[in-house]
Amino acid sequence: MNQIKKMLAVPAAVFALWALSATAATNDELAKRLEPVGQVCVQGQECKGMEVAAAASGGGGAKTPDDVIAKHCNACHGTGLLGAPKIGDTAAWKERADHQGGLDGILAKAITGINAMPPKGTCADCSDDDLKGAIKKMSGL
Repeated sequence: MNQIKKMLAVPAAVFALWALSATAATNDELAKRLEPVGQVCVQGQECKGMEVAAAASGGGGAKTPDDVIAKHCNACHGTGLLGAPKIGDTAAWKERADHQGGLDGILAKAITGINAMPPKGTCADCSDDDLKGAIKKMSGL
């Protein structure tokens, strides 16, 4: 019986030390871990910390064609993935323009999506002018 008590004493001591260290966290540490990851701000009321988020998002202003192409178009149009016309292949772009009603026709398809390309080519916050500038730059039209 004495042997069993010794065998049970070691795991009990380890468990007690673990429990003691687990509860050693201060109230401040617990409060920090339980903080919400975000907050809801109501328009017209002061919302501390949201100025940084608005600045980081870019504010929704006009984008340069190079920025749009680099962030949203290059993945497919840089390689011709799934039949996408390649950047700089003016002949392929012109053929599409002839079948779709010129540059405005290509823009309309870019806005609504075509084949494997989603609407606005994954640039949901791009304006029509942003997309048109990117198409002009990629196509050379």
